[in-house]
Amino acid sequence: MVRIEDYGEFETAWCPGCGNFGILKALKKALVGLGKEPHEVLLVSGIGQSGKLPHYLRCNTFNGLHGRTLPPATGAKAANQELTVLAIAGDGDAYGEGGNHLVHAIRRNPDITLLVHNNQIYGLTKGQASPTSDLGMKTKVQGHGVFETPLNPLALAISLDCSFVARGFAGDVSHLSNLIAKAIKHKGFSLVDILQPCVTFNRLNTFQWYRERVYRLEDTGHRPDDRTEAFEKSLEWGDKIPIGVFYERRGPTFEDNLPALSRGPLYRQKHDLSLVEKLMEKFM
Repeated sequence: MVRIEDYGEFETAWCPGCGNFGILKALKKALVGLGKEPHEVLLVSGIGQSGKLPHYLRCNTFNGLHGRTLPPATGAKAANQELTVLAIAGDGDAYGEGGNHLVHAIRRNPDITLLVHNNQIYGLTKGQASPTSDLGMKTKVQGHGVFETPLNPLALAISLDCSFVARGFAGDVSHLSNLIAKAIKHKGFSLVDILQPCVTFNRLNTFQWYRERVYRLEDTGHRPDDRTEAFEKSLEWGDKIPIGVFYERRGPTFEDNLPALSRGPLYRQKHDLSLVEKLMEKFM
């Protein structure tokens, strides 16, 4: 039987009080609650404070480039569908440099879960505005305040018919853990945007600021199968900020559409070079 201790305890490089600690705790609880052994899990991350999370868990890990978290995660799942694959990214990583990959991952619908540590700031590089920074936020670089319209990742995902869209809060570990578990169990691409206060560089969107605003969608009778309602809820931001599952649908995954995977994971299949030879003959 898997235990929290199986995933290890490691010294971190995060600032004391960082919202990342809540995400790490919630992820461990979700994996243990689902009975996932460390060897059954692969965490793929890019660059940033969020990208350090896999270093603090005993499981399979892959660190890639900034903004390039989703391609190797998609490839790993295609190669071995038996793995539980999670992509770990920050708001800059996923919505800035990786925005193009996010759009096409939603289109492909691979059976992976993307956890986005959304602290609305570039924390690793000392506090520049990110794609999700609020209008008017002043930083070391944006001295006169952010004037670019913030990206709304949930509205973007729902408009593209992403198969699972949710938002959690790092200050509510129990609720977040439940969301992560639902995302992992969902068959298809799951986006979990996580409100993650940065206690060092973002003095606007603090734990207290969020606690005064967040409310749970499940307490309102929200229906995740209603795409129109989900989109309307995704536009709420300010005095009230919803968290929970916004939208969920069922459909074929990227792996379902690959004939080569009908015979099982690639690593279990025998090599057949004759198929390669036939393909090469077509180009001669």
